[in-house]
Amino acid sequence: MTALRVEGLSVRYGSLQALDDVSFAVDGGEILGVIGPNGAGKSSSFAAVTNVVRRTGRVLLHGEDTDEVPTQVLARRGLRRTFQQNSFFGGLSVLENAMTAFQVERGTGLGGAIVTPWREARARRECRAAAHALLADFGIAERHHDTRPDDLPYGLQRVLSVALAHGPGASVLLVDEPAAGVGGDDMRALADLLRDLRERGVAIVLIEHHMDLVMEIVDRLLVIDRGETIAYGPPAEVQRDPRVLEAYLGRTA
Repeated sequence: MTALRVEGLSVRYGSLQALDDVSFAVDGGEILGVIGPNGAGKSSSFAAVTNVVRRTGRVLLHGEDTDEVPTQVLARRGLRRTFQQNSFFGGLSVLENAMTAFQVERGTGLGGAIVTPWREARARRECRAAAHALLADFGIAERHHDTRPDDLPYGLQRVLSVALAHGPGASVLLVDEPAAGVGGDDMRALADLLRDLRERGVAIVLIEHHMDLVMEIVDRLLVIDRGETIAYGPPAEVQRDPRVLEAYLGRTA
């Protein structure tokens, strides 16, 4: 079954039509790239799919309609996303940030902490162990666990963002410009990470401006310009599309 299917997605901010009838689908174990000029509506598509903004059209998560489903419930059902800017709890360590990814599922809440403190202590131990495992799984060495996220090397911060979004197990991961501000070995590490997640069966939708990275790892490509789809298909085919050349280079082939 298709992991995420989007049909006729449209978003309007006042008089601005940010997205107009955009459709796409991504299966488990597949990477769909989303590209387009700045302001094309790429990040708005993520906000719309996760029900952060008002939208029209249909979004199906594992075949189920997500209309009226709150963002946090979608996250618990496996639909999670990263952001262009790192979103960490600055006062917490890397390990403590990772623990927050498990708090909703494993925490006992304020009432439980007061009435049954032993359960809260056990839940905290479980969260800590799960956070250790998550960081190790994403290649973040234990020597970094007590560090504040902003003190990590920037490339590792981007990996941490993906790890926190994945959390206890995303089935669909929307990744917004993970390679922004990185290059060289850091970009190769991100590419390897995304490939690894694909091998695990995660459905990935990737917004990215680094075209070398996009063309290297995506299975299919969606191009948006001024809120509309101008190309959708295999990367090599899309790359030759005259409308794509026009949108990016201001000319046709």
